Amino acid sequence: MILHDLIAYDVLRFIWWLLLGVLLIGFAVTDGFDLGTGTLLPFVARTDLERRVVINAIGPTWEGNQVWLVLGGGAIFAAWPQLYAVSFSGFYLAMFAVLVALILRPVAFKFRSKREDPKWRSRWDAALFVGGFVPALIFGVAMGNVLQGVPFRLEDDMRIFYDGTFFGLLNPFALLCGVISVTMLVMHGAAWLQVKTAGAVAERARAFGVVCAVLTVVLYALAGLFMHWFVAGYAVTSPIDVLGPSNPLNKTVVVQEAAWFANYAAHPVLWLVPAAGLLGALLAMLMLIARRALTALLFSGVGIAGIIGSVGVSMFPVILPSTVNPSASLMVWDSSSSHLTLFIMLVCTAIFMPIILAYTTWVFSVLRGKVDPAAIEGGKDHAY
Repeated sequence: MILHDLIAYDVLRFIWWLLLGVLLIGFAVTDGFDLGTGTLLPFVARTDLERRVVINAIGPTWEGNQVWLVLGGGAIFAAWPQLYAVSFSGFYLAMFAVLVALILRPVAFKFRSKREDPKWRSRWDAALFVGGFVPALIFGVAMGNVLQGVPFRLEDDMRIFYDGTFFGLLNPFALLCGVISVTMLVMHGAAWLQVKTAGAVAERARAFGVVCAVLTVVLYALAGLFMHWFVAGYAVTSPIDVLGPSNPLNKTVVVQEAAWFANYAAHPVLWLVPAAGLLGALLAMLMLIARRALTALLFSGVGIAGIIGSVGVSMFPVILPSTVNPSASLMVWDSSSSHLTLFIMLVCTAIFMPIILAYTTWVFSVLRGKVDPAAIEGGKDHAY
């Protein structure tokens, strides 16, 4: 027996669909509070010392958190090459904007406090805001466009052509999803600042977090209604060969009203996923009001996981629909890498994922506790 035959091809495809969701949620939950904190920086910190407190709240951990983004991109590249080709080429300008914003962040961390000039520092503070706000917005806009379908087509030789434009991505539903992404990550960042700071900074963060939690609940519910009424889904009408070759053109797909709600109708237990998004944000709001910082952070993470997870649950088995030729839409069963590739990657993941989780847990344990303004003024124990 060949070793990779120990796990069936369809099972491996499904496992990697789940792992892709885990990696995306892992990035949103860990680096999400970094992005949210960066977005909050101009609003919760009014003095230079307060701004340094906010920066030091995320400074020691943001690099490790960003590992999840690298893992997610690598998983898409290796496990879903056609998804990688369409999304990273079609969303090229949007991805470029995200990269510029993410590059600004480490540069701002390193250079902000090199000079005491207020103008110098305010410019780098603005860069940290951009580094938090822009990725949060664009990731949400991208998710909104994925739900609506992307204007790409496949030739018979599997060449991919993208027929859309950058400004075409900025449609009302996608922008609504972008705003939801910003509000939920700001909520998460506010909960993190409650954990890591005290005094005026924590109180301002709490106020913003409560507002953003409410907005997340309201806007997420509104997006669900918008999807049901105005966003058509995609349904596969031909037999699905879950063990077949990765050729998206070997099926037929039609655009169908409310198709993104078919999985919930077939399996009502799946309603627990969007319910977790709503309840997580709602409970995070209540915990912020009650000043239960760690619990608020936990529930905001649950809310993020539920919101992101609901997208995957709604679309399964479709992972990227095509508005140009619906039958060319990418599915879990017809756009993955080979059986052997998925198996080797799973073995590597089984080895290295526990290591990543272990060192992440260790880092957060070592760096627990609140940022001390007195230590920052004394120039000890804080890097920024």
